[in-house]
Amino acid sequence: MAIRVALTHRTTYRYDRPVNLSAHEVRLRPAPHCRTPVLGYSLTVEPAQHFVNWQQDPYGNWLARLVFPERTDKLDIVVDLTADLTVTNPFDFFVEPYAEMYPFAYSQALAKELIPFLEVAPSTPRLADWIAAFRSSIRPDESTVNLLVRLNQQLQHEVRYLVRMEPGVQTPEQTLAAGAGSCRDSAWLLIQILRHLGLAARFVSGYLIQLRPDIDPVEGPREVENDFTDLHAWAEVYLPGAGWIGFDVTSGMLTGEGHIPVAATPHYRTAAPISGSAGFANVEFGFEMNVRRIREAPRITKPFSDDSWARLDRLGEQVDADLKAGDVRLTMGGEPTFVSVDDLESPE
Repeated sequence: MAIRVALTHRTTYRYDRPVNLSAHEVRLRPAPHCRTPVLGYSLTVEPAQHFVNWQQDPYGNWLARLVFPERTDKLDIVVDLTADLTVTNPFDFFVEPYAEMYPFAYSQALAKELIPFLEVAPSTPRLADWIAAFRSSIRPDESTVNLLVRLNQQLQHEVRYLVRMEPGVQTPEQTLAAGAGSCRDSAWLLIQILRHLGLAARFVSGYLIQLRPDIDPVEGPREVENDFTDLHAWAEVYLPGAGWIGFDVTSGMLTGEGHIPVAATPHYRTAAPISGSAGFANVEFGFEMNVRRIREAPRITKPFSDDSWARLDRLGEQVDADLKAGDVRLTMGGEPTFVSVDDLESPE
């Protein structure tokens, strides 16, 4: 069974004076193509005097447009959601026969629909050299899926992950030159490489939930020491027959149940979680995220605890005592029948 979690994400702007706020766009609601079951969602905004209109952008993502009629010295945006982290198989898809081996060409109608996701940035020396070297490594018998897995893992090995607080996204040239980047930098690099290889790709922002594993790995450290969540970015590539398939360069793996997309767009500029402006003032920015488990069933890797077994034993003993204290009514053929407890316990 799935582990049910509750995620809270708070973003706060405090201004040193009352300011006018422009209309803000908030992309923090799980996208329609999210595979993880989201059972509940709420968006809470301060100041209370505001108007909110839910809409979908040109790419089908949920977007809340906020309008503030009065000045304020605080903007507080809180997202609460509950989700079932049902384990999924990231390779549970089929690819059209004509696209099973690389290279392939999208059908004419599909290629027209994918135009925004095939647009490439101008080539630069390091990017061109990297793509040329990768092209030379492609084997004639290598399937498209295996090629994508290898590409994702190669970038994960070559681009060191770092937490970068500066705004914006590095160019692919900058990321390759530094050999390091944030999740959004490496995702944009992968997208540009995929497009230069003739594959449609899009930028995805969302939540990443990682839970502490039940069992320690045989080798190496755990992925996380404690349950963790954060905003994250990854790439999705369009495969005929399979649709959009997510690849996370940060981990070198395909996306799974812990990836909850909130926006998927051709360019990172239109995937910003919150966009808007405020009047001139000094601002203090606050950011808080947490995830907690609210329900989890016993499983092979985490069976009943000794305390749980003791409670089950006590419950069973209580049921036995209740049965011995009186007759048990059974229904047979619609008529109530009374059976003695002694008859139930008889070896016959």
